[in-house]
Amino acid sequence: MTAPVKHDPLLKPDAATDHILGPASAEVTVIEYGDFECPSCGQAYAAIKIMLDHFGPQLRFVFRHCPQREIHPHAEVAAEAAEAAGAQRMFWPFHDLLFAHQQHLQDKQLLDYAGDIGLDLPRYRTEMQDHVYLQRVQEHLAGARHLGIRATPTFYVNGAVTDVSFGLQQLHQAIERALRAAG
Repeated sequence: MTAPVKHDPLLKPDAATDHILGPASAEVTVIEYGDFECPSCGQAYAAIKIMLDHFGPQLRFVFRHCPQREIHPHAEVAAEAAEAAGAQRMFWPFHDLLFAHQQHLQDKQLLDYAGDIGLDLPRYRTEMQDHVYLQRVQEHLAGARHLGIRATPTFYVNGAVTDVSFGLQQLHQAIERALRAAG
């Protein structure tokens, strides 16, 4: 089920602050507010990879942080680590590792993942120790609150929130509807 389109500026991708896959010319933009420790986000991760392959250049995907700290104690530090990787142009490989290892998001494991993808480890350690990217994560979280997001994953398809509580097929169908409307 898709809700009406919101025209909130937060629902426009920003290449300066967002992590984006797919071309800016794509007919459909999907924004996910997600949590690296959330099992439902892990399921969505696999589905998104399939949808990106299926829809190709017609689809642009944006990932934003929405760590549910109360129930996922490692989600916020994992989001910070992903941002640290992003500062070294390695957000997406780190993102993929975090979802592949959702049950293992303690500091030592995050450092191991950083090494696995070839990050500059002294830089990574310093930035994590100083919480350089905590503000970015908190800005994403504040944006989620502004939009009324209470659970993860939450998806927007061309500005319309899409309910995936009954399965990720709803997201696929919302993308197809948006493509028909654009074409």
